[in-house]
Amino acid sequence: MAPEKPESIQRNFLARIGPGEPVRELFEHLPGVFFFAKDQNSRMMCASSTIYKRLGCNEELDVVGRQDSDFFPKQIADNFVRDDQKVFATGKPLLNRVEIWYNEQRMLDWFVTNKLPLKDESGNIIGLMGTVRSYEGSRKLLLPFSQISAAVEFIRTHHRERISVTDLAHHSGLSPRQLNRKFNDAFGMSAQDFLTKTRIQTASDALLNTALSIAEIAQKFGFCDQSAFTQAFRKHTGVTPLKFRKRYAP
Repeated sequence: MAPEKPESIQRNFLARIGPGEPVRELFEHLPGVFFFAKDQNSRMMCASSTIYKRLGCNEELDVVGRQDSDFFPKQIADNFVRDDQKVFATGKPLLNRVEIWYNEQRMLDWFVTNKLPLKDESGNIIGLMGTVRSYEGSRKLLLPFSQISAAVEFIRTHHRERISVTDLAHHSGLSPRQLNRKFNDAFGMSAQDFLTKTRIQTASDALLNTALSIAEIAQKFGFCDQSAFTQAFRKHTGVTPLKFRKRYAP
């Protein structure tokens, strides 16, 4: 009698698992890791207790069928949906993506997300599932090199200054090439892109919540001039600072 194939063994085992979604339940016991699932319209279908409580809800059903725009500022929700659409269009996961989310004090802070496509029995993408972890909580996992951690902290506290990748490399005791390689390993982006992303996020808040001119904001957040700020902002958000302000300002 021929030995049973591994794929057959796995399929038969999974078919025997009863109701109760044990994989989802596992996330309830992983400290600092939040689980969610969405359909192709980016509507929430599942959420671990930490997520729905963080969003101000009492139970999971309070978030089912709702969208990010129901809980987050529109400009942030739009970024989430853009990432969702990338997963749906390519069928490929987005891993270790650094973005803004709510911390325990309901304030916006850096978090790390993973998004993977969900498929039906025919292989069609019907949604996505993902995890959210705080940057601080996952720093040891994502940043095994102390030099990277030092560079990220330096960016977080000095991003308004005129700092370069060479400055970051010198501060971290690495060459620029080594620094960029470690940033790509941890975040999927270069050190310069991480710095720019941080500046864009804080500049976005200034566009919406202050009366500063675009040129003043460019100078305030470390860009050499308004043109460089506009180019970088459009690359990361898809719109110019002026259009962003007109679209999202209260």
